[in-house]
Formats: sequence, C-alpha cells, structure tokens
Amino acid sequence: MNFSPWVLFTDIGLISLLLLAGTIIRAKVGFIQRMFLPASIIAGLLALIFGPNGFGLLPFSDQMGTYPAILIAVIFGTLPLLSPPIDWNAIKTRVGSMWSYSQLAMVLMWGGGLLFALVLINPIWDVHDGFGLLLAAGFVGGHGTAAAIGATFAQNGWEEATSLAMTSATVGIMSAILIGILFIKWGSSKGHTSFLASFDNLPNELRTGLIPPESREKSETDTVSSISIDPYVFHLSIITIIAMGGYYLSQLGAMLLPSVVIPAFSLAFLVGLFVKKIVNVTNTDQYVSKDVVSRISGSATDILVAFGIGSISISVVLDYAIPLLLLFVFGLFYAFVFFAILSKKFFADFWFEKGIFTWGWTTGTVAMGMALLRIVDPNSESKTLDDYSLAYIPIAPVEILLVTFAPMLVLNSQGFVFVGITFAFSFAIYLLAIKNKWLNKKA
Repeated sequence: MNFSPWVLFTDIGLISLLLLAGTIIRAKVGFIQRMFLPASIIAGLLALIFGPNGFGLLPFSDQMGTYPAILIAVIFGTLPLLSPPIDWNAIKTRVGSMWSYSQLAMVLMWGGGLLFALVLINPIWDVHDGFGLLLAAGFVGGHGTAAAIGATFAQNGWEEATSLAMTSATVGIMSAILIGILFIKWGSSKGHTSFLASFDNLPNELRTGLIPPESREKSETDTVSSISIDPYVFHLSIITIIAMGGYYLSQLGAMLLPSVVIPAFSLAFLVGLFVKKIVNVTNTDQYVSKDVVSRISGSATDILVAFGIGSISISVVLDYAIPLLLLFVFGLFYAFVFFAILSKKFFADFWFEKGIFTWGWTTGTVAMGMALLRIVDPNSESKTLDDYSLAYIPIAPVEILLVTFAPMLVLNSQGFVFVGITFAFSFAIYLLAIKNKWLNKKA
C-alpha cells in the first residue's frame, strides 16, 4: 500500500470507529465493566482480531506499528509541562514510605527482569539480549513505555521487539484486574481490607465509563481567546513542536553519532524541559493549561494503546511463547511479593489498600491500580492516591532514565552493568528507608 495523507486519514478513522465501539462495549457489557477494561484496550483487541494481523477485515495500512513511536514522543514531551515542583520536605516527612516502596518496585523490576532473562532464558532460547527488559516495559511501563522500548530496539534491528513489548503490556493489564480481583476477594475474607465496597456500589461512571452531567468536573481550557486561536489548537501546537523537536534532535544525533541511537521520545522530554523553562522565565506559563495538556496527552495514550495492540504480530508472539510465558510468570510473582509481603513492611496503616494499588500499576497501569483501589477504598480514606501522586514526582525522572538508557546499555553489551546499577540504586534506597524509619523490618 502506498502511504499518503488519505491513508493516514483512513487509519485514524478506523481506529476512531473502534475506540467508539470500545466505549459502547464498556458502557453496556457487564463482564467487561467488571474487568475495568479501558475503551482503548477493547479497541486495540478489536483491531488485532479484525485488522491485518487477524482476519484482515479492516484495511489498516502497514504503518500501524509506526504510530505508537510518534505518539510516545508526544506523551513524553508533555511530562515537563505537567510536573509540579518537587517538595523534598513533604516527600521525606509524609510519603517517604510510599516513595521508597514504589521506587524499589519500579527499579528492581527493570533490573530483575533483565537479570532473570540473562541467566535463565537467554542461555536456553535464542532471544535478544534485551528480552528481559520487555517485562518492565510492559508491566511497570504500560503500552506507552512498551512503544518506546520497542521502537528503540526496532531502530537497532530487533523488529519483533515492538510486538513483544505490546504483548507484555496487554498481558500485564489483563493480569492487573483479573488477578487483582481475586486478591481483593481473598483480602476481604481474611479481614485485611478496611473500606471494601461491592462492585455494584461503585459509582456508575467508574463501572460504565460514562459521566453524568451532575458529576462532571470543569476544566480550565480558555487560556487564550478563540478570536485569536482556538485553545486546543494553541496547546496542540506547543506539544507538536516539542515532539517534532525531539525527532529532529534524534535525527541530528544519528548523523553525528551513527553508532548511538538516542530515542526521539527521550529528546522530546528534554525539549519539553526547555520549553517549560522558557514559559516560566517569560511568565507565559499562565496561558498553558495543564488541564488541556493532560487531555491531549491522555488522548495520545488512548490512540497509542489501540494502534499498539492492533499492530501485534501473532506469529511473532507464538515464536516466543515459552520464554514470554516464563518472563510473565516471573513478573507476576515479583509483583505479588511487593503486594503481599513488602507492603506490610513499608506501611503500618492500610497496607492492603496501598499494596493492591501497587499491584495494579506494577502489572498494568496507574489507571488499573486506581480501579482496584476504588473497590477497596471507595472514598479515598487511605490517602493512597494522594501519597502516590506526591511520591511519583521524584520517581518520574528515574523512570525516564531507565527507559532511555536501559536499551542503550543492552545494545552495547552492558546488560549486566545495567543490572548492577539498578541493584546498587535499590540497595541505597533500602538503606535510606531504614535510616528514615520508612521501613518497619519487624512487620
């Protein structure tokens, strides 16, 4: 198929049709509601089944796998515009336990997953040295990070990486909810839950995904007058320029250092930091609405997930079936240890609520963690999400460093060096947790 603007338009139209179908299915089908599947996941599965990699009924172009690599640059470029300043004192005094617990969960899955593959999978199966990174890319990172890692490896010759990373993210989200619900049932039977609500008692908008007029929140959008430029076009222009800047810097880096591939999404983050500095210095940040930027970023994420799942090559997944299964089993066991054991040691109060939230985001996404949390803590009495939101501020830069440099080190045959760095960093966090009494070793 010759690619053209009309082909792009058709791809967007088809994925939009599936996103609307996913929204309707989520709103009307009971067992889909109980799984808390986002419309983007449903759309992606429909694209996989009926698209070129399935029955071939939907005429998507062969560029389906390219769109996520572009969209992840958009998403990473928005992060600096959305991040508040870091309040280190509040982090130390209020959410030290949540920060150290969450940071350990993230960093150790990156290093532990790679180590597991390098030691137990790679010597038996002929897989890429970076195979172990697919676990954290999909589980902790989600489809966005999976797209980033997949694109980096694909640029360096491992074409199957994108399909495998997207598979990892999809399996992670399914596991987050299906196994998470079982954990909640077990926890309630053992008396570990503090505020448990039944599914039927959850707010209707949480179950169906549709928000009635009386429950809608107003957002700040009109920071510029539509007489001059529409506010959404204004913000979309800023974000597109940032993502484009990351792409051109990536191309420049490839010209200057042909042996080193720096992903466009990482450079888009740096461009975003530069733009954030400019708007702060010029006092124009008051015209950049975080609500609109967040909506654009969220929209890009939904489209990325749908295209990403739809572009999965089933034949590639089947070729890697056994090593993938072993990697996923290890990842689920790892996440279970943090949920069932370490959460008790880090949290004196509401360990189950904070643990089940962490299970959700270490296997799926923060949205999955929030869905599980709303079941066990419908009124947010445990303050889990408040604490995590504050704790994530210093976690975000570490995550970006991991996503950027993990594949680069592996591609330069420094996989064990990366493992050593993650374990040393984790040990330092562990000692810091003990020093500041964020960890109760006797629990």
